[in-house]
Parts: sequence; C-alpha cells; structure tokens
Amino acid sequence: MQTPAKITNKRYRLNYHITTPSGWMNDPNGFSYYQGYYHIFYQYYPYSAKRGPMHWGHYRSQDLVHWEELPIALTPDSPEDKDGCYSGSAIEKDGRLYLIYTGNHYYDVNDHSRFYQTQNVAFSDDGIHFKKYSGNPAITLPPTDNSQHFRDPKVWQDGNEYYIVVGGQDKKGLGRAITYKSTDLLHWDYLGPIAVSQGANIEGYTWECPDLFSLGREDVLLCSPQGIVANGKEYLNCYQTGYFIGKMDYRNNQFKHGAFQELDHGHDFYAAQTMLTPDNRRIVFGWLDMWHADFPEQADGWCGALTLPRELTLKNDQLYMTPINELKQLRQEKVVDEKQTSSSMQVNVSDPQHLELLLTAKTENWSGNEISFIFKNEQENLVTLSWNKENNEVILIRADKSTTDAQRYGKLRPNSKLKIQVFIDTSSIEFFLNNGELVFSERYYTTKKPAIFINADEPVNISVAGYSLAE
Repeated sequence: MQTPAKITNKRYRLNYHITTPSGWMNDPNGFSYYQGYYHIFYQYYPYSAKRGPMHWGHYRSQDLVHWEELPIALTPDSPEDKDGCYSGSAIEKDGRLYLIYTGNHYYDVNDHSRFYQTQNVAFSDDGIHFKKYSGNPAITLPPTDNSQHFRDPKVWQDGNEYYIVVGGQDKKGLGRAITYKSTDLLHWDYLGPIAVSQGANIEGYTWECPDLFSLGREDVLLCSPQGIVANGKEYLNCYQTGYFIGKMDYRNNQFKHGAFQELDHGHDFYAAQTMLTPDNRRIVFGWLDMWHADFPEQADGWCGALTLPRELTLKNDQLYMTPINELKQLRQEKVVDEKQTSSSMQVNVSDPQHLELLLTAKTENWSGNEISFIFKNEQENLVTLSWNKENNEVILIRADKSTTDAQRYGKLRPNSKLKIQVFIDTSSIEFFLNNGELVFSERYYTTKKPAIFINADEPVNISVAGYSLAE
C-alpha cells in the first residue's frame, strides 16, 4: 500500500488558496454546485510531490472562500482509467452529481508518448462518495480524424439535452474542440468539430481544457492551447490559456469566433475552468502554476495551488476577471490606510505575505510617466509591476526567472486613474488592474520577510488601503 507524501516544511504553504494537502496538484476539475455546496476537484497525485497517475482531489465550500477537504473522488483503479483519471467536469441531473472525465491509457508505461484516451462517467448521491458507471467508457474512441489527443470534457445543459466539448487535435496536427450530445449523460452522439486552430504555431497543435459558455449576448470558448509560438510580447508562457468570443450555432455545430486572446498575462495560470453560480455569475479557477516551472515546494512534499476564484464579465470585446466579492470575508484587520502625494512610498505592514492591497493613483494630469509596485526582500526585487503612462503598457518582472523568461506584458486602456488590487499569500501574488481589465498571476519564493514599495518617476497622488488576510 502506498503512503501519501508528507509535508516536511511549510515555508511556502499558502494560507487562503486551495492547495494540495500534500503531493501534487494541477488542473481544476468538476467545478460545480450541488446540495448547497460549491465543489472543486483537481488533478492530484497523493504519493509524491511530482506528477504521477492522476486522481481527483476534492474540496467543497458553502461560500467559495472556506474550503473543506473531502476524500479522493476518483482513483485510477479500473481498466477504463488505469493510467490516470484526467481532467473533466461535473453537472447535477435529477438530484445526482455526475463527473465526466478522461481515462488515460499508455500502450507502454515506459513510453508516455504513445497513449489512447476515453471519456468516462462517475456519479454520487451525496457529493462525497462516487461510483464509476458500469458502462464505462461512455465514449470509447475519438473520431476517426482525431489524433490520440482526446481529453478534458466540459459538460453543460441546453434545454433537455446535454453537451460536452472535448479538447484535442486532428490528424493534421491542429488543435480543435469537438462536441457530443446526450439525453442521459451516459450515451453520447458525436456532432463534430466546432472550432479548429488556424495553425499549430498560431493557435496551437493541441487544445486542452475547453470550456464553452454564454456571457451576456456572446458565447465564449475558453481553452488552453499548446504550441503557440511567442509573438513579440505575447504568448510567452510554455503553454497559454485564453479565449475566443463568438456565437455558437447549435443547428450547424459551428462556433463562429474572433481572434484568440490571452486571459491572464502572468507566468502562472493554466487549465482554467468555469461554472455558473446559482446567482448567475460566471466564476473561474485556474491552476496557479505552469508546466516546466521549477516548483521549489516539491522539496517540501507538495506542489501546486489554484488561483483565487474570479468573476468573469465581458466588456469592450474582452474578458475581465475580478476577485469574487466573497473574498472580503478573508479580511481580518485594516492595516494600511494612507493618502499622499509622493514619488516613493513604503507600505509598512507586519505581515506582507498575507495581505490584500488596494492602490489608486490619480494620473489624468500627472506629469510623470511610470509607476511601479515593487515586492522585494533584502537581496532582490522578487516581483515588480510597472505601468507606463505614455503607452499604457504594464510590465511584470520576476527575479527568479531567467533573463529571457522574466518579463510578462499587458496593455491597459487610457484611464484617469490607475487601480491595482493585489492579493499576496505566502508564495503567490495576483494583480488585478483597473477592475480586472488586466490580470497577472504569479508564484514567488522567499524565506525572508519581504517589503513593499510604490515608486514613481514624479510625485503622484496615491491612496493605499490594505487588509491582513486569513482563511
């Protein structure tokens, strides 16, 4: 019997984010609402801080803020998923919670480049204990024009019918999203591709974690393409997460859409999944890490976290992400409340690593050009975020990255104010600029107490409010 990984040091452990109890965590899965609880599952390997055969870890919450750990929901213990219970989603039907997930199979366990993937179903009547469908796999084979990449089903209901969108790749090596339809969640009819990459280097050779939903009068296809080649200051991560805005034509099974846009501009955001809350908000989680990162916490017996839950809205033909209102429950004490006109300001707090900051700078008639948020320790600037008034460009710099990988970029629309909301949690920092127009999600690692500075090249009218945070 295998023994779960053990946490040996808590120096990087996050306090108010969802993270693995020990072992490995990646994609959020099965984000749903059932019997009065929000449920979030995740890709999980409990026996090592390094990735292994995927399980589904499980948390639930009544408020999206305080989370209760539940038993492992899915284990790769059946012929249909023997090499991993890969990503998928969840939905309630007739009082029962269904999980739709990918089963992974290696032809040779020593050669992970050759595999096949199936789509499977499990269900629960209490939201805690799950039973796999005896008829698995519910979808045995990908379509004939698909490659071996065939995974990550996202389920939704439209009228009396259920749909899943599955990510993958066609035989030409282009990423795509394909759909299936069902009336019972157990038997699925193939409909075909709804959208296909316009080029392996341009929109990716494989699309992971597709998620199709309506927002306002538009439809959105969220996905994580692999293989997009960096283009100037765009697409700089190992893999991307972004979206297409368009219209889903159910009659012709086509998603007519515009250009691909990145959702989060930081180093650490992948495999996002959304759900519609009972009060009709579209909420998203992402994996707060990135493939091929250094993962320093692996030395301590764990790896991985999820972002804070964020509300998605559609404005100006782009998605905005803002921290959900429920996160205000984390506020313990107001520790900063300052207004001043200055070119250099230190934010003095006793615990800068568990903090929410709200910064506002009045810039309409300001004669300067650059404002920077600097998060540093004694040796170096850990994370620096700078805004340039002349071109509205935002540049983020990570000290622990190589010179060629340290910077990430984004651009804001002209505004009379610069607003930055920052959440810091032991080894993570998330920036929300101008009410979610631009977002950067980052991990950072230090064992020394950091300091926070706000610098400008000319004195600027700035206000800072800050709250200590605890789960």
